[in-house]
Order: sequence, then C-alpha cells, then structure tokens
Amino acid sequence: MFNPISRTLNSFTIKDIEKLTGIKAHTIRIWEQRYNILRPKRKDTNHRVYDNDDLKHIMRIAYLYHNGYKISKLAQMSETEVIRLSLEQPTGHNDYYQLQVNQLVEAMIDFDQSKFEKIFHSVLLRIGFEQCILQVIYPYLEKVGLLWLTGSVVPAQEHFATNIIRKKILVAIDGLELSNEGDKNFLLFLPDGEYHEIPLLFSQYLLRNKGVNLVNLGPSVPLEDIVFYSSRKKVTHFYTHIITQHGKKEMDNFVQEMSTHFPSASIIISGPAVANISTPAPANVVLLKSLNEILQFIQAVS
Repeated sequence: MFNPISRTLNSFTIKDIEKLTGIKAHTIRIWEQRYNILRPKRKDTNHRVYDNDDLKHIMRIAYLYHNGYKISKLAQMSETEVIRLSLEQPTGHNDYYQLQVNQLVEAMIDFDQSKFEKIFHSVLLRIGFEQCILQVIYPYLEKVGLLWLTGSVVPAQEHFATNIIRKKILVAIDGLELSNEGDKNFLLFLPDGEYHEIPLLFSQYLLRNKGVNLVNLGPSVPLEDIVFYSSRKKVTHFYTHIITQHGKKEMDNFVQEMSTHFPSASIIISGPAVANISTPAPANVVLLKSLNEILQFIQAVS
C-alpha cells in the first residue's frame, strides 16, 4: 500500500543515475572517490542512495561533461558556477534540446510549474510546436518513463508534468480549424484501462493539422462505447495508442476484437504495447512500432 511518509522524498540508485545521465556507474563511483562530486547516502545494505539535489547536480555535471568539460575542472567549481555554466545557451541543436530536457526534469522533481511552463514556452518560440514536442517533450517523457519504471518518481510528479503538457497540446489543437471535408473519418481513443493521453493527443494535432476529419473519445474507452459510436457515425479509421503493458494474449485478443467488429475500417495501433502482439495482424490492422512509423503514417494520410 502507498505510504505517504516514505515517498515524500525521491531516492535514486546509482543505476538510475547511469540511465538518466549516460555516465557509467563505475565512472560515477570513481568521480565520487577522486573528486567528491557527490556524497550519496547509504542504505543498511551499504548501497548508494541519491536524493533530488544529487540527481539535479549530477545531471548538470553530466551535461557539461558530455559537452567537452573535463571532470577535474568541473569538480573545482561551486554549485552556483555549475548551474550558471549549464544554463548558458549551447551552440548545437542537440545540446540545446538536452539542456531543455534536463531543465524540465528538474522542474518536475521540484513541482515548479512556473519554471516548467517558462521552459516550454521558450522552446515553443524557438523551434515551433511540432518540433518542441518531438525534440524536447518526447525525450523528456522517455526520461520520466525511466524514473517511473524504477519507482523513483511518485505519481504526483508524473501527473503534475503531464497535465501541463496535456493542456499545451489541447490549446494547440484548439487553434486548428475543424475539417468537414474529405472521405476519411478517424475515431481516436484509448482502450479501457489506458490513461496515457499525450501521444494520442499529439497524433490528433498532427492529423487535424493535415485537415483530417476526426473525433477523440479520450482515455479508457470500453469497446462497447466504440461500437455504439460507430453505429451512429461513419468511421473509416480507428486509431489508438497503447503504453500500458499487457500480456500477449490480451493484446492479441484486442487486435482480433477490433478487426472483427470493424472489418471494413482500418485499425491503427501504435505504442510500446504493440511489441506484445504475437499473432500476425489481420489485413485491416496497421501496427506502428515507433515514433518514426507514426509520423510516416500520418504524413501519408491524404
């Protein structure tokens, strides 16, 4: 059962730090011993434990290290100097994107809404909405996913950040004109028990930006509701994105049910859970296994 006292502060293992910074655990240990970069706490088992401040500091150090700074020089800097240097505008696009991702992670950890929104808007103004999502928000969500899988992020932090992103995408969608032309009618939805809306909302933005007719029923939609809607409105394409991991049998059944209920329509399924589909997809089912495949599919819609 959830213990609100034990989860008030985040804690990270050295493996968490490795995944989030790209610095090998062995290298981090050497840095600690030789340069006193971090002073992790110790569990009863003598395993290193890092807190929020440790994570933010090592992410800044790693960012600068990956951009050519020697660790011996970084170790001599004060925390203020490291922060100032890490916030200087980088010259390369990838460096700029990584800096913004790190800053968003920091804002999420601290529940700093003002900082989170300021970063989002600065990126939006610099590279536009679509590239903001692709180059910064998606990599950010991948990092959050790593923290979530290791139990290092509490649900409140994840919901805090994704709710802000969700609102930004909805505003962008609202700014696009509705289309009533064309012979394609998309129904977007998340299946029963699926609540991760961000990827589907971004697909909705991309499709509407191309002038596609669509309706989004939102998260956790039972199959009977989809059947009910399609009995009253023409649907040529059903589109869903599944992140929550399900067993192969459950995913195979979902694919078969959708194909059987809507044999004359195209069923598009994307997301990490697609990897758990073990049976060959029926002729009317399209499986999109990566972000690139999603973008290519939407680009081809006319």
